[in-house]
Amino acid sequence: MPKGQPSVVPDDGLTTRQRRNRPLLAVHTGTGKGKSTAAFGLALRAWNQGWPIGVFQFVKSAKWRVGEERALRVLGASGEGGTVAWHKMGEGWSWVQRGIESSEEAAREGWEQVKRDLAAETYRLYVLDEFAYPMHWGWVDTDEVVEVLRTRPGVQHVVITGRNAPEALLGAADLVTEMTKVKHPMDAGQKGQRGIEW
Repeated sequence: MPKGQPSVVPDDGLTTRQRRNRPLLAVHTGTGKGKSTAAFGLALRAWNQGWPIGVFQFVKSAKWRVGEERALRVLGASGEGGTVAWHKMGEGWSWVQRGIESSEEAAREGWEQVKRDLAAETYRLYVLDEFAYPMHWGWVDTDEVVEVLRTRPGVQHVVITGRNAPEALLGAADLVTEMTKVKHPMDAGQKGQRGIEW
């Protein structure tokens, strides 16, 4: 097991083991590519540890079959690691706002399901993919999200992805990574491709 040394040890009354095993809230935001990909990489680690995983895809189309979904479903059904449940909430790609009313309703319903699962301690890892968008657009109340995540019971880790993550969410998170774009093939007119984008 890796034995990294933190640069600061807080005077919080916790043992090293207690501090190490605290549930984490991670946020992957920014304009660069790789936010969801990084979250699904974390899901692979959780699967390997035998943790039950809940993936909640907000906004992205329910019609698209992304590679990570198939891989994690197969792994989850293999009986080798943790289980994987995959929930699709959205009806259109996050950067194309078609059918906005139905997408807004789906996002709210998705958040209600996440709240029920957190209360029941259904999963050990929650991937709330593209969930920063419903908060940014005002579909879901950020303050409520922060409070629910702050008071979630047990040891439930949550990773939220999406551009424009609200400041209140970033402030509440234990880990924030901002993906920045330096260069992208789309800048040169190249569309997304199989095996890279999905």
